[in-house]
Amino acid sequence: MFEKNRSMKKIFIPIGICATLLLSSCDVLEEVAGGLVGTGGDGTTTPSLSNGEVIKGLKEALNVGIKNSVDLTSITDGFLKNADIKLPFPKDAIKVRDKAIEWGLDGQVDKFVETLNRAAEESTKEALPIFKDAILGMSISDGFAILNGGDGAATKFLADNTTSQLTDAFAPKVKAAIEKVKLTDLWNPIITKYNTFANSPFSSAEPVEADLERYVTQKAIEGLFFMVAKEENKIRLDPLARVSDILKKVFGSITN
Repeated sequence: MFEKNRSMKKIFIPIGICATLLLSSCDVLEEVAGGLVGTGGDGTTTPSLSNGEVIKGLKEALNVGIKNSVDLTSITDGFLKNADIKLPFPKDAIKVRDKAIEWGLDGQVDKFVETLNRAAEESTKEALPIFKDAILGMSISDGFAILNGGDGAATKFLADNTTSQLTDAFAPKVKAAIEKVKLTDLWNPIITKYNTFANSPFSSAEPVEADLERYVTQKAIEGLFFMVAKEENKIRLDPLARVSDILKKVFGSITN
């Protein structure tokens, strides 16, 4: 009986040691795993992220994006020579353009379009603080949803949530820009000639009124959002575009 007990002790002791070692190993693994989000294919690891950090990174990306976008659009030809954001002749006045060309006013039409874009370029010089305030005040509850939302997701969220307030804040800057580049000096002769024709008893055309301030405001903001989305996507794809630690940490987490 004594020999049997001794044999059982020999069996139980190693089992107990193994169990202790196993539990200790699990504790160590859990502790290590707690500090990691995941492991990349190359064996590298990504630091854990809080929702607060993600939100901070998204806003930082938008701030970088708007600064770069203003730098690109507020210069001469920033809108005019960029086919993606160039302001065309207003759609609701296309028949005015067509009639003006028919009357041989091609040069005035071209000059009007050029000056329309000059107004957008001039107004965006004042855009940076307006957009930065909108970004700062933007409320984000689920940063991870936007971070993992794909190309331009942060910019789309910004547009969806701030366009109205941006329009109100930006409109006075556009008005001042229109006056500075003398856009209405080019517009008035064209529209006056057209409306005189439209009001004649021999014409079936309807007079046209185009709100140039609203048009330039809308198109300038749309153009800036387009450019911000491009800058955001650079940050998403190119590690060299992540110019701060928070951008590296947040956007680095989606490329591992």
